Amino acid sequence: MIIKRDIDIIKGYFEDYSGLLGGYAERVIVPEDEKEIRGILLEAAAKNTPVTISGGGTGVTGARIPFGGWVIATENLNKIIDIDEKNLTATLQPGVRLSDLDTQLSKKGLTYLPDPTEPNAFLGGTISTNASGAKGFKYGPTRNYIKRLRMLLSTGDIIDIKRGDYSLKKGKLFPLKLKDREIKIKIPDYTMPGIKTAAGYYVKDGMDLVDLFIGHEGTLGFILEAEIALGKRPEEIMSFFSFFASENDAINFVDDAKKFNAMSLEYMDSHSLSLLRVKYPNIPLSAKGLIYFEQDYKKESESEVIDSWTKLLEKHNALLEDSYFADSDKERVKLKELRHALPDSVNEIVKKNKMPKVGTDIAVPDNKFKEMLDFYHDKLKSSNIYYVIFGHIGESHMHVNMLPKTEEEFKKSRLVYAEFVKKAVSLGGTVSAEHGIGKLKHLFLEIMYGKDNLKQMALLKKSLDPSCILGLDNIFPKELLK
Repeated sequence: MIIKRDIDIIKGYFEDYSGLLGGYAERVIVPEDEKEIRGILLEAAAKNTPVTISGGGTGVTGARIPFGGWVIATENLNKIIDIDEKNLTATLQPGVRLSDLDTQLSKKGLTYLPDPTEPNAFLGGTISTNASGAKGFKYGPTRNYIKRLRMLLSTGDIIDIKRGDYSLKKGKLFPLKLKDREIKIKIPDYTMPGIKTAAGYYVKDGMDLVDLFIGHEGTLGFILEAEIALGKRPEEIMSFFSFFASENDAINFVDDAKKFNAMSLEYMDSHSLSLLRVKYPNIPLSAKGLIYFEQDYKKESESEVIDSWTKLLEKHNALLEDSYFADSDKERVKLKELRHALPDSVNEIVKKNKMPKVGTDIAVPDNKFKEMLDFYHDKLKSSNIYYVIFGHIGESHMHVNMLPKTEEEFKKSRLVYAEFVKKAVSLGGTVSAEHGIGKLKHLFLEIMYGKDNLKQMALLKKSLDPSCILGLDNIFPKELLK
């Protein structure tokens, strides 16, 4: 076990991609095994010391940033325990980086299908937020691939649960049997939106106990070990960066493209393309929108797949001669570099402005997407705040990034964000589709569910973490635990 106290050494644990400032802790503890973690949690519980579980630092909601207490860092819990090629599963510790997992799986012709966007993320962090990525359109979020979790509670109890072991009912008490006692968990009775969501605890009639710990944002327990489902690596993949002269053409293309078996359907607006032209001047000036999509296929059907997509692009007036196509790993890397250049460009503006961005993670039902997008444009235009819109259009899940230049614009951006949330909720949407709530979106979760339902979440937490030390202020305000 390593214990770090020097502020110059541990200050890196007080930040993530959220820009949330002011984090602090007494110490950062880097355990090596289960016994050490259990001892840390039992001591913290006895002293009523808050504990923040720290992953790779790639989150965007401030969940890993501590405000007092101790930090348990998971970087040394990074073993790939087993890869079962026959049953297409892998068993891992929480500190395994997705990039390291992918390297090992690729040697065996396998892949982790949800493929969350950030390769430097730790597996435990992606489970804690129910993360997803560009391929979520076809494969769904992390939740769909978690087969077993071994969890350590702040009481020192260990629960090892397989999917299918337990079924829970909304609004009912669930008796969880531990080694030498039983605890009763009151399952909340609120209704989640019927779309991809990472907002608050997962609650559904007939839900699996495993699902309660997916998206818990470090508030219910410590993930010691996870068994995940794998898939065969696609035989071939082709990628398209298709430009459109109007936003409507791009959106209409997506409506038709959803009928195809694409792996991903991603969008960038005209402001996003303007930013990218600084580094990629070949992006056509006439382009007002971009759709990035990928298709897996078998080699013998390559010409048929290309022909089908080409006809669809022509139908919706895509700028075919200016669009990019990749059917090899080398060419696909170039397109991914272009795609990832957008958030890099946004971060450069944030640094220049010395003001944090205000970024949404809202998704709505497919039949409400156009209404939500029009609402974004109306409010953003009247705000006079610079912005970019991009994201997972195949799942009606956009990231609106407002880039304020002043404190006044920042405050206005937060007010505009609240208007977006109210609109999305009225349309049956979610305030967070993939990043979680963390410490930054309590207000938005309350708009979505109401304060009484946040109190239900707090009651659930207290049943599993009776000392109330884990992940304080993640998901809901810690004051609700009193």
